[in-house]
This record gives sequence, structure tokens and C-alpha cells, in this order.
Amino acid sequence: MKIFDGHSDILTDVLMRRLNGEKNVLKNHHIERLRKGGVDGAILVVWIDPPYTDNPSWRMIQVLGAACDEIEDMKDVAGIVYSYSDILSLRENGKLPIIIGCEGLSGISGNISILSMLHKLGVRHASLTWNEENELATGVRSPNKNRGVTPLGIKALNKLEELKMIVDVSHANEKTFWDVFENTKKPFIASHSNAYSICSVPRNLKDDQIKAIASRNGVIGMNSWPDFIDDKDPTVEKLADHIDYIANLVGIDVIGLGFDFCDFLQGDTTSSFQDSESTAAIGLEDASKIPALIDILYKRGYKNDDVEKIAFKNYERVIKEIIG
Repeated sequence: MKIFDGHSDILTDVLMRRLNGEKNVLKNHHIERLRKGGVDGAILVVWIDPPYTDNPSWRMIQVLGAACDEIEDMKDVAGIVYSYSDILSLRENGKLPIIIGCEGLSGISGNISILSMLHKLGVRHASLTWNEENELATGVRSPNKNRGVTPLGIKALNKLEELKMIVDVSHANEKTFWDVFENTKKPFIASHSNAYSICSVPRNLKDDQIKAIASRNGVIGMNSWPDFIDDKDPTVEKLADHIDYIANLVGIDVIGLGFDFCDFLQGDTTSSFQDSESTAAIGLEDASKIPALIDILYKRGYKNDDVEKIAFKNYERVIKEIIG
């Protein structure tokens, strides 16, 4: 089964390894595992990872620089998606289509014109925040529950839609979520979030939020991070329960996959926001294990057309509509 992964932090690994003098990071450390898992398209994000959140602009530049260097190394196995047609042409040539995204925009330091620069570099996706509170909006770990999208953040949303970039609400607090909903017109996504009714953590989506995304023909990417699956038994079967729940609530067309695999990240990067001992759900430890989730869906009676929608078609529908 072809898989589109709506959220990956591989670019963080690319940066760290390139800083240590390595090259060809995607080919040497990731592509085999991705192919084994069926991944045939992904959003790779520029993420301001702890402990670098105090200087987000510098970290953003570092990641983008490493990504630009890596693009040359990986050109025989992968390519950057600037428009939907690139997905098709890259696949025809046996290459992995990659959408570059930004997981939070703290790195632009409130300078909206930088979004135009990012777009020219190939960025086609962004969320306003990661967990933090910044000049544009409010992340899920902010104590200010009544703070959402700022006036500057509304300008950023308008610019993202003007540039035909995908807007993402994963990591947004509830006020920011609803401000995004009220100040956008196009479909938007929650690239890596699960159902709050199954696992009641702030990073997951409540029923009204799920319905709001569905009303915009957006997509929610199911997240394999254990803290967001189940507080006692975070398994691949439990992640399938989230899919069942959302399918019963709003239908198949809103469900995608956004695994957020962290098996390749350093422990000091994840420890600041990690609650469980592991960074992986049991049975879904890395990208190579993705077929286990697909097998469960078939065993639970999902039809092939529905599995394909969850696996890649729903995400690609939104990508085609937004970036053109």
C-alpha cells in the first residue's frame, strides 16, 4: 500500500548529521526504512527543536541550509514538491516526493515577508506554532488558554493562503484552532493529531474540532507518538481505535497518516515534552512498521478504497487543492 506521511522530523536528523560532517543522510539512514514501510510521499518539516527554541531564527536557517545541501545529495532517490504535478513526475521516476514544511513559525520572528522567501525556497506547508507561544499564535503548552492567533498571525494566515501553502493546526491550543478556522477559507490540516475522546491529552482534537476540519474538507493525520494514543497501552491496535472513532464521527475522507516517528532523534531533543518512557507505539516503532497498521484496518473490515483514502488519497486531495 502506498503511504503518504503527513509529518516527519527527518530534516532534524539531516541537520545533526550534516553538522557532524555526514552527507547523503536520507539515502544512508532513512530511505530503506521508508521504502519498507511503503512511504511514497511525505511532509518533512523545519522544526525548532529543543534546546534551540531560544534562538529560533538561527535554528530555522540552519535546518533550511542543511536541507538545501541535502537536496543535491538525494536527487537520485527523492525530490522536492513545488506543485502537485511534481508528486506524479517524481513517482514516475521512482523517487520519493517531499513537501517541505514548517512546524511552527517562531523562526520568522514576526516578519511576514519571510513567508514569501520560504515559499521561493520550496516550503509549501506551515503551522503558526509548535508548542510555544510566539508573535503569531499560541501553542498547546502555553498556560494562556485565552490567547489564540494574534493580529499579526491573522496576516500570516492570509499570506499563507495567498501563497497557496497548507495551513496546519497540530500543536495549536484550542483558541488558536478556532481562530484559524474563523480566519481561513481553504481546507486546513491537523498533520499529526489523534482523537481527544480516545486519549484526553491537549495535543489531540475534540469532537467539535474534528467536525470543523471535516467541514472544510481537511485532513487529520494519525500520530504514532505513544502519549497521544493511550496513557496505558500505546499500541498500533490502539491507534487503529482512533481511526475507527473519527471514521464513525465524520467519515473516512478526513483521515490521513502523520506518524511523527522519532526513533532517529536524540533523547535530549524529545525529553522536554515526552511523558512516556518510549517515543514509539508498540508495533509501530518506525516507518518500516507502517504495514502493520494497514493490515489491522483490513482485518477490521475497511474496504480497499477506504484504506487507500486513509493511506494517501485524502492527503493528496488536499495537497492538490491547496498548492495547485
